[in-house]
Amino acid sequence: MKKTVIALIALAAFAGTAFAADVIELPASMGKVTFPHKMHQQMLKDCSKCHAKGPGKIADLGKDWAHKTCKGCHAEMKKGPTSCKDCHKK
Repeated sequence: MKKTVIALIALAAFAGTAFAADVIELPASMGKVTFPHKMHQQMLKDCSKCHAKGPGKIADLGKDWAHKTCKGCHAEMKKGPTSCKDCHKK
């Protein structure tokens, strides 16, 4: 039984990765934000960095969450955009 549960969890994690969008476009009042989801998956290899509460659409998480999480991670890793114009394209 334990092996079955572990296999189902692994399958669910793999399925989420396999069916996730390559690039997600988020509408924003200051300009469209393009989020390269697949690139982040390949670089981070840890979905919980962004999806701490489990799977979900990044568009549903909101501006405050994105600014804190995305910009914070980019600043911490010294990699990725951190200024408004780098993410928000008009």
